[in-house]
Amino acid sequence: MPPATRLSPAIVAQYPKGPGRDGQSMKDTDPDLTADLLLHAYTTGIFPMSEHRNDPEVFWVEPRRRGIIPLDGFRISRSLARALRRDDYTVTLNRDFMGVIEGCADRTETWISDKIAGLYEELHDAGFAHSVEVRDETGLIGGVYGVALGGAFFGESMFSRRTNASKIALAWLVAHLRNGGFRLFDTQFLTSHLASLGGIEVSRAEYRSLLAEALAYPADFTTPALPRSGHEVVQFNTQMS
Repeated sequence: MPPATRLSPAIVAQYPKGPGRDGQSMKDTDPDLTADLLLHAYTTGIFPMSEHRNDPEVFWVEPRRRGIIPLDGFRISRSLARALRRDDYTVTLNRDFMGVIEGCADRTETWISDKIAGLYEELHDAGFAHSVEVRDETGLIGGVYGVALGGAFFGESMFSRRTNASKIALAWLVAHLRNGGFRLFDTQFLTSHLASLGGIEVSRAEYRSLLAEALAYPADFTTPALPRSGHEVVQFNTQMS
């Protein structure tokens, strides 16, 4: 985690004109950090992280280079297409949000602290945070979760307990976001894993422009039905790319 400066909730509330916007991250240890404040942070282009599971501190992060997945540019490799078409799994929406959070946090190093997990649970209960779950006969094998505001979806984390499970979750999520009329899929950072799926980096200025446009656009995460099969996900992506 890069160096950080302290940022109180009062300053976060004024974040568009507050200090530290050119830095990579800022800290907040104020116990009054709330789900509402977190939503406001998203609208200004920042998001929370912690250093470990039991960390009482929250870092506010605004990358200079932002990772996004263009919704018309999701890349399905031949191997992923085969995995999707096998349909030896079940995909659900918002059936086990905290199970997905736990799956994402269940690793040696995690930025998802108990405090952050609790805030996202509140956002889920309020209808802002959502999860896509992937199951097989053994139980939950993968998933992804994030926050939906306007036409923007902020992907927070994903996990996989079986080969390709997180990629399957992302493929279904992208199809669902398209069906719901979303304009922006924010992945925060670009990893090699996300780049292989079509992820790109944009500048902070370009991201702010994309975010403003997306937030002003009405989209619907909960009403559209999920695709009927993995074959439909592959076909839909091929038609839209």
